[in-house]
Amino acid sequence: MKHKVSSLVAVSVLCASAAFAQVSTSTTATGPNGNTAMRTATRQDGQTNVTATGPNGNTASRTVSGRGTGDVNATTTGPNGNTASRSTSRYAGGSSSTMTGPNGQTATRNVSGRGTGTATVSRSGPRGSAVRTR
Repeated sequence: MKHKVSSLVAVSVLCASAAFAQVSTSTTATGPNGNTAMRTATRQDGQTNVTATGPNGNTASRTVSGRGTGDVNATTTGPNGNTASRSTSRYAGGSSSTMTGPNGQTATRNVSGRGTGTATVSRSGPRGSAVRTR
């Protein structure tokens, strides 16, 4: 009986440590003309980093952090160097998001009253604002 309990503890510790391990994947594709494109992704503890390099050498990347915490931040950088980002905070009954585009313009979206029967969604952006109640 003592041997079974220690084995169970050892398996539990290994599974717990594997749950927080870093996972990396790398993919390379070669086209018929010999040009190569590559994508590398790394995931660990609610964070994801992805880098893609096209056949012409241009690189794009995306970083996401905070998954599973209620506060998620994502940033995308294109091959031309322009960056877009999105930040979202979730709380009981609602959420708040701010998006910034590659041109620097910002938009927001706020939701409140979820689960009450009357949810309110308000949006504002470069083209104005709107409120909707459901």
